[in-house]
Amino acid sequence: MKILITGFMPFGGEAVNPAWEAVKALPDTIDGVTILKKEIPVVFGEAFETVRKTILESTCPGQGGLRPCDSQCEKLAAVVCVGQAGGRSGITPEKVAINLRDGRIADNAGNQPADEPVRDGGPVGYFSTLPVRQMVSAMTREGIPASLSLSAGAYVCNDLFYSLMDYLAAGKLAGDDHISAEGGAGSALGGFIHVPFSSEQLAGRDFGGKTPPSLPLSDITRGLEICLRELIAHLQTLPRTASSSEESMIGEIYETD
Repeated sequence: MKILITGFMPFGGEAVNPAWEAVKALPDTIDGVTILKKEIPVVFGEAFETVRKTILESTCPGQGGLRPCDSQCEKLAAVVCVGQAGGRSGITPEKVAINLRDGRIADNAGNQPADEPVRDGGPVGYFSTLPVRQMVSAMTREGIPASLSLSAGAYVCNDLFYSLMDYLAAGKLAGDDHISAEGGAGSALGGFIHVPFSSEQLAGRDFGGKTPPSLPLSDITRGLEICLRELIAHLQTLPRTASSSEESMIGEIYETD
């Protein structure tokens, strides 16, 4: 079994992004599951395209779809994307992705969309298929500040989250039926987790007496590892033949649990 976890490059004038710093510090194997890691650009559209190519390259001997695939294609159980949410005080798994691009600041390529859909004609939103409440509970038990978030914003983080869930909702990973993922949902599970500033990132900087909340990078990494362990445990409970990926799609934003 494989899980892909991604972290963003620095943006907004920051020298580092704790999302990627924490992701790259994760073990390569957790509970016998291979953990694949990828740094991705903070650019609308390009972020998801990088994830899509990484999915193909990580699962398919056909060199990421450039050559015909065969029965040896490896399956992927889940895709977890991680981003920075400066100002938050803990790790916040996201529940909902919305079909909206609205950049408070420009992305790293200078794009700053306003009131644009992620996908024309797409659903209003998608729910994460990760066990987000279990992740929050597990982190809290281990002393990591964490809470469930109902808004991933409308910047590149949400753009990636929505695009990923839109992609996975089809029940396959790449338009190739034989790459449909294990894990019991007919496709890989997917979702997004926001992390706060790292303490190391803010050290020595003058914020005029209003230093934003942060966590030590080691705690952020430990929190993400806890999330992955909860995800792996959840995957092991799923029936192999279930087909529930479309249950994540919603026409209106509302809570279901």
